[in-house]
Amino acid sequence: MTVTLLGTGTSAGVPLIGCDCDVCTSDDPRDRRDRPGAMAEYDDGRGHTARILIDTTPDLRHQMIRHRVHEIHGVIYTHAHSDHILGIDDLRRFNAVMDRAIDVYSERPVLEHLYRSFQYIFEPHRNVNPSFIPQLITHPVEVGVPFDLHGRDWTPIRLMHGRLPILGYRSGGFAYCTDCSSIPPETWPMLDDLDVLVIDALRFRHHPTHMTVDQALEVVEQVKPGRAFFTHIAHDIKHADLEPNLPDHVRLGYDGMTIELDE
Repeated sequence: MTVTLLGTGTSAGVPLIGCDCDVCTSDDPRDRRDRPGAMAEYDDGRGHTARILIDTTPDLRHQMIRHRVHEIHGVIYTHAHSDHILGIDDLRRFNAVMDRAIDVYSERPVLEHLYRSFQYIFEPHRNVNPSFIPQLITHPVEVGVPFDLHGRDWTPIRLMHGRLPILGYRSGGFAYCTDCSSIPPETWPMLDDLDVLVIDALRFRHHPTHMTVDQALEVVEQVKPGRAFFTHIAHDIKHADLEPNLPDHVRLGYDGMTIELDE
């Protein structure tokens, strides 16, 4: 499996609108961070490559163009905040290219939020005019219950985003845990024996809904993955300043980074 970090920034992205700090004006491309999302690619067992999006960010269109992605076979959502769902309309282009619907997975409350927020997609009979809209098939998932997605099992895992329960996902030796401030006790065993952990690491200062760099390092120390990559990074962190000071098996993620898993 190959995982591409499509975006590694915050809900506002980096650079921020109206900010002239050292990071927002940096000429290091690793300091330019889209809203957070990822893509997993793997053989579906039938000789084809499955491409799965984790969230659909507001930057999805140019992320897909940048990586020359022509097909998407499924989407898994972590939660319903705007920076994770607002690219949903761009899925319609994949419907047109592939001439088929796309499977979408998340918890029922997230799917219900999508139904309310994007009524024109899910209740097209109410649209005043015929519309070019995404064709999506929604599937509710449950924490701790694996589901098959194009030949590979994915397991939703519970994370806390402040007081909001959200999902991370595990597939084989890979786990993706963005937008989390804490990990409930029942989730820790679900992070055993990881090859790769992608984990939220917003900044050094405390934040009520995200992990700090030090908190993320504590998680890495406890989970002991083979490799760890930080995401959801604010403009407080300059890539070239932090990267050399991380442990050898921990890296600062950047937009476009690809992570190879031997499985």
